[in-house]
Amino acid sequence: MGTRLDFSTAFHPQTDGQSERTIHTIEDMLRMCVLDFGGSWRQHLPLVEFAYNNSYHASIGMAPYEVLYGRKCRSPVYWEERSPAE
Repeated sequence: MGTRLDFSTAFHPQTDGQSERTIHTIEDMLRMCVLDFGGSWRQHLPLVEFAYNNSYHASIGMAPYEVLYGRKCRSPVYWEERSPAE
């Protein structure tokens, strides 16, 4: 796929900026979960991980889950609220 590994270290965390952008995005997602749902960020980490890994990323043209496993994630999660009649 033409990927290149740029390892970040404690001495050079600004390797390519992609790691910093990912961390910033995850921090924002965690902050919003804590503000909206309450609790601590540790409670929401699995939800944020799931959401991040299954969302479309323009840089790779698909979700990270698809890149890793070669298929879309199949989840029993309903993303929209259903009416009681359904």
